Amino acid sequence: MIDQTDLSILNLLRENSRYQWKEIGEKVHLTGQAVATRVQALQDDGVIESFTVSLSAAKLGNPILVFVTVFMSSSNHTPFHLFLEQENRITEVHRVSGEGCYWLKASLSSHADLNQLLENILRYGNYRLSMSIDKLK
Repeated sequence: MIDQTDLSILNLLRENSRYQWKEIGEKVHLTGQAVATRVQALQDDGVIESFTVSLSAAKLGNPILVFVTVFMSSSNHTPFHLFLEQENRITEVHRVSGEGCYWLKASLSSHADLNQLLENILRYGNYRLSMSIDKLK
């Protein structure tokens, strides 16, 4: 069962996953070892799935951020899944209900790069494109 202290630890880790256990402990009134034990339990329970680094796609040469809703033309999605595994420009994939079959998030270097990605997606179905103008949160 997750308690308020666990939620506080999770919020601090979300803010900065590089905090030392001791730093977190000082903020939530626990020892560093107690924080480490709670974090390990949260990992074991699957609440914390991974520790990652957030990168600036724009500063890495991919300033165009798009969201693509894919409408599959076949009920066999295996070839599309294989395509997704190999396509590094796509950074997130969600299988969805409602409108469309998949939502994709992609970071691209140019409009030509975007056009190439969309041409590849057309092999599997139709799409609807939305471009990010600014990230607010």
